[in-house]
Amino acid sequence: MEATFFNKKYTWAYGTQAAHIAVDPGTGHVKVIDYLSVEDVGRIINPSTLHGQAIGSIVQGLGGAFLEHLVYDENGQLLTGSFADYLMPTASDFPNIRSITLELKPCPNNPLGVKGAGEGGLIPVGGIMANAIADALSHLNVQPMELPLSPARIWQMAEDGAIQAVA
Repeated sequence: MEATFFNKKYTWAYGTQAAHIAVDPGTGHVKVIDYLSVEDVGRIINPSTLHGQAIGSIVQGLGGAFLEHLVYDENGQLLTGSFADYLMPTASDFPNIRSITLELKPCPNNPLGVKGAGEGGLIPVGGIMANAIADALSHLNVQPMELPLSPARIWQMAEDGAIQAVA
């Protein structure tokens, strides 16, 4: 027997994330001390796979926030289109990630009651890291406005903020 299910209603996950970081303004290096994600995914079908998706999506988001620099030429051609052009993050790069997935409310839009699970960890990471860096370097009036948050970029923002504070 074969069957399909099609639904135009979305199945978003709901959750929150928080980060505790340390920033060295002299080098621009950011250390992720602790990262926590809590998310309601509706019904959990495979806890091990779900946990891997949750942690993996956060690591992917941290890679986008810190490592992936998309560079285009004057014609709009992507110049950094392979993993040879930037570092790929691994779970060992960010060992202090915690993810809590909950089955609070099954989704009413599908027969399994499941919601999205992997994308919830990825989407907010860049903003969370930029806000955490802004908070850590608030005494220098640092306001990150673009990714990646490379050490060189953070160092330059800290330098510019220190110069403005003296002026």
